[in-house]
Amino acid sequence: MKLVFRGHDDRYAVEQSLLAFFPEERPVYQEPGLGEDNWARVDLHQGPVYATAVTEIAHGGRLGRGTSRALLRDVTDEYERERLRQKAVKLSFFKAAREITGLTPAWGALTGIRPGKLAARLLEEGKTPAQVSRILGDTYYVSPSRRRLAVETAQAGLRAKADLRPEDISLYIGIPFCPTRCAYCSFVSQSVEKSLGLMEPYLEVLCREITDAAQMVRETGLRIKSFYMGGGTPTTLTASQLNRLLDVLGRSLDLSGCLEYTVEAGRPDTITQEKLQVLARHGVGRVSINPQSMDDRVLALCGRRHKAIQIPESYRMARQVGFSAINMDLIAGLPGDTPAGFRASLEAVAALEPENITVHTLALKKGADLYQHPERLPGTEAVGEMVGFSQDYLRQQGYEPYYLYRQKYMSGSFENVGWCKPGKGCLYNIY
Repeated sequence: MKLVFRGHDDRYAVEQSLLAFFPEERPVYQEPGLGEDNWARVDLHQGPVYATAVTEIAHGGRLGRGTSRALLRDVTDEYERERLRQKAVKLSFFKAAREITGLTPAWGALTGIRPGKLAARLLEEGKTPAQVSRILGDTYYVSPSRRRLAVETAQAGLRAKADLRPEDISLYIGIPFCPTRCAYCSFVSQSVEKSLGLMEPYLEVLCREITDAAQMVRETGLRIKSFYMGGGTPTTLTASQLNRLLDVLGRSLDLSGCLEYTVEAGRPDTITQEKLQVLARHGVGRVSINPQSMDDRVLALCGRRHKAIQIPESYRMARQVGFSAINMDLIAGLPGDTPAGFRASLEAVAALEPENITVHTLALKKGADLYQHPERLPGTEAVGEMVGFSQDYLRQQGYEPYYLYRQKYMSGSFENVGWCKPGKGCLYNIY
């Protein structure tokens, strides 16, 4: 869709709204030709009292128009003025697109990756959860189920925030290696098949970086509150490599105040009892064992070479070693998956009773192999059914939502949600 802006350059908010209403379209910033039928013109006019945004959209033989305005009088903070201007732009595009399509996306006019930030800000201003929910619905057209998610995850975030001090930090270490590269992956990572020779040089430099970072932490008086090792798949490393890395970490940094020590075991084809014992011996208390799907056919289409049967085997091994906090990831919208298949995967994972279950919605990034083959993916309606089932089912199983975020190019413009048993939320994810 060709986009024309006048009086602003708020590309991010408009692009997110474009994806929510017209998922097959991509933004092109140029004037439409005479008689073209796939464009949007978004104007912002600023006066001494109001900022007024007007959007016109032509698509599929229809013309839609939306108007929104923000009161700027007496607002002296430029950051707040910009936020209000962006809000007017987003709402004007939303209204025009809704007029054409007749659709209201689950998140309404909210376009950011952190929809819970607005709920958190309103709660901090003293509004009640019921008042926040009403604002999300009346002003931003957010659906009831997403309003509930936003409020509950905002409350969880504020509870965690209350325990933070200015010197508290979270530490992340990235291990950019995997057994194979998943078709949906856009992270900076390499399959071991192609990069085995890089693992030792990478570890050597990483250990030097840890000692340098540790010196900075000491000199600035910072305190490590949570630690997370992700990737890639950290357990692609051998047991001896993991031991060496965690030895350097423990010698270099004071982790006595660290409340949460997480390592992603991730792929079950990288998990061994020896590796899990190394992690436990170094004080790691939380691991992730991530199936993404419990359907072998879907796993094969994603480029994951393990079988579904390996997942409960790895889970039981982690419990036997002594891990009392385990996270498991699933992705809604994977190639070849169906609502029934996703439901079976979620039920199988929940039956294991992990402390955390994270439900992601597939985000189709340009760096991923799947970006070239979107025809393999389930449609928006099917993905919505998967995500909707996960919310209802996990609540029934006693899980609570504790963190929430969205990504660009996400199927159906839905969300990723971290679910936990009461009191078992992942602090690193919230921080």
